[in-house]
Amino acid sequence: MARSGPQKIPGAVFDLFFGDGRYSGSDMEVNCAVLHTTEGATLYDYDGGGVAPQVTGVPDFNARRLVWHQHFDVDESSRALVNAPGGVQTNTANCFQIELVGTCDPATHAYWTRRGVQHIYWPEPPDWAVRDLAWLMRWLRDQHGVPLTSGLEWLPYPASYGASRARMSFTQWTNFRGWCGHMHVPENDHGDPGDMPIDRILAVATGQAPPPTSPAPPPAPAPSEEDDMPSPQDVAIAVALEPVLRMYTPDGQTRTDATASLSDYLGGIQLSQARQEAALAALPAAIAQAVAAAVGPAVAQALAAGITLTVTPKEH
Repeated sequence: MARSGPQKIPGAVFDLFFGDGRYSGSDMEVNCAVLHTTEGATLYDYDGGGVAPQVTGVPDFNARRLVWHQHFDVDESSRALVNAPGGVQTNTANCFQIELVGTCDPATHAYWTRRGVQHIYWPEPPDWAVRDLAWLMRWLRDQHGVPLTSGLEWLPYPASYGASRARMSFTQWTNFRGWCGHMHVPENDHGDPGDMPIDRILAVATGQAPPPTSPAPPPAPAPSEEDDMPSPQDVAIAVALEPVLRMYTPDGQTRTDATASLSDYLGGIQLSQARQEAALAALPAAIAQAVAAAVGPAVAQALAAGITLTVTPKEH
């Protein structure tokens, strides 16, 4: 099957393009689209492309726009869905997949808000995010014939997780055309993107609602003297929690890049440049303190000396 129409999204960034490498996909003709949320605050590398969609929408909060990072050609299958043996095809079923950086989980939204993590809560996206997602939807209709319709129930997370009433049957999925979420695809259990306002977004895409306009972003406040760098507690939380939260890929595989996990956190909290530099400068000492507190001075000294330790989890 030949790819038809433009394969590169206008204005997209190709810093993480995987279509010409190890994980290049199959040719197809897209006729439906699947929306995901990354459940993270920043873009990551999808394990070198092994679990990537066709494109990721990354919020630029200063410019109030979504930046599209394209990973595969439009008519090339991507890898963000589970495809179980037997059953139906998922990734190769003529579907275009979009990951949207942010969360649909109200608990994550509340936690990030308390911690000052700048993010999009996709059940309540800002007008500029609606505008830019609607633009991409309209482009896919005009250039590739993806209908600007849905007709599905978009349940709030976590009710959308697992075998919910919103999950399509094999037959429904095979015959589906238009826009759905990860929560709707069979052979999958994820509940993203939850109850995002799909009718509002589609109305903007079809022209039935005027495109939202956003005022110019306000100037960034100057940091106070006592706010020049994160507290030791903030750095300890970054060190201790983020590798755990980012330990697994979207398909449940263990990640190996702990450095990316930590940098994801530091980027996700949207620190000013001065605070980022201060945090990074303080990081080695904070890591040493956190390790010593967690495993004891003797083990910490062994790790610092380059001694390799093997930890075997206790079976329950």
